[in-house]
Amino acid sequence: MASEPIRDPKSDHLLTPENSAFVIIDYQPVQVNSIASMDRQLLVNNIVGTAKAAVAYGLPIVHSTVNVETGLNKPPIGQLRKVLKDYPTYDRTTINSWEDVEFRKAVEATGRKKLIMTALWTEACLTFPALDALREGYEVYVVADAVGGTSVAAHEMGLRRIEQAGGKMISVPQLFCELQRDWKRSETVPAFMNLFIETGGTAGIQFSYDKED
Repeated sequence: MASEPIRDPKSDHLLTPENSAFVIIDYQPVQVNSIASMDRQLLVNNIVGTAKAAVAYGLPIVHSTVNVETGLNKPPIGQLRKVLKDYPTYDRTTINSWEDVEFRKAVEATGRKKLIMTALWTEACLTFPALDALREGYEVYVVADAVGGTSVAAHEMGLRRIEQAGGKMISVPQLFCELQRDWKRSETVPAFMNLFIETGGTAGIQFSYDKED
């Protein structure tokens, strides 16, 4: 059995490490503690796993916070600071990060048109920049199980509005698999397996077990 030749990773219609950028917005203590649309620990596990995937696959990363410099809010949660310590943060006062000049310039500087977007809350800090990005010709991919809102309804209505505008919903495991795509890309297989293990999946564990047999 043989894989077909690797498609051009820059023009591929699926997400690849060469055609996408990762956007992460406002995973700060107050926002995390206000989430009511899913289990908060699962949310933290999922966003940390998503961030680790972005680092492992070498995606450009745009990380934004709100009101840290004003003293009204705290820095991102420690788990994310540890993963993203080598990347700058763009602090702002706007609820909609797209209305912050430095943030928008950072997104443009990635040179990527496919944006993997995550934020708290779904209904505001995710929805508003996602709608603006779509309007400006970007493709938006929301990692739906790594974002959350102040209620189930608020979260779902935010996702629905993004989807109605042309955004695409993906999941954490789907993101991992889409970036990896082929076991023959051996340099990222260890990270791929660890991502599944750390986020509670079984694919990496099973693959490791099968190899030992």
